[in-house]
Amino acid sequence: MSVHPLVTGLRFARSELVRCLEGVSAEDSQRRPLPMNCLSWMVGHMASHEQRCWVIAAQGRTLVPGLEDLVGYGKPASTPPLEEMWAAWRTITQAADEYLDTLTAEVLQQHLQWEGEPVEENIGTMLLRNTYHYWFHIGEAHAVRQMLGHGNLPDFVGDLSAVRF
Repeated sequence: MSVHPLVTGLRFARSELVRCLEGVSAEDSQRRPLPMNCLSWMVGHMASHEQRCWVIAAQGRTLVPGLEDLVGYGKPASTPPLEEMWAAWRTITQAADEYLDTLTAEVLQQHLQWEGEPVEENIGTMLLRNTYHYWFHIGEAHAVRQMLGHGNLPDFVGDLSAVRF
C-alpha cells in the first residue's frame, strides 16, 4: 500500500522542522525571546500535538506522559531540555507513522474518538491541521533564531525533489 500524499506532506514538514533547527545548541534552544516560546518548547509542542492525534486518539496509548502539561497549548511557558524534546519527538513520530501509514482516502473521511466522543474534525482535516501547525512553528523558529543572532539559516523551502507522490 502506498502512503497517502497528505502523510507525505506531513513528513516533509517534519523534515523542515529538523532542517530549521540543525546546529542549535542546547543553551540557545532554551533561550526565550519574549513573548515567543523557546526552540526546545516548539519541538516538544509538535511532539505533543502528534501524540494527542496519532498516538492517543488513534491508537489509545500514551508514550510520553506529562508532555501536554509541559508544552501544551495554553500551559505555562517552559524551557525544556532540547535533547529530551527531540527524544520525545522521535519516539512519538515513529509511533504516529505506524498509524499514518495505514491511512486511505476513505479513512481520512472518518472521525477519531476522544473521551468517548467523535472528534469534530475528520482525520483528513486533523492531518492538514498538523501539517500546517508545523509550518507555523517553523516560521516562528526561524524568527527566534534570527533574534538569537544565528546566521546561515535556510531561506526557502527545502529540496522537494526527493518527495514522491
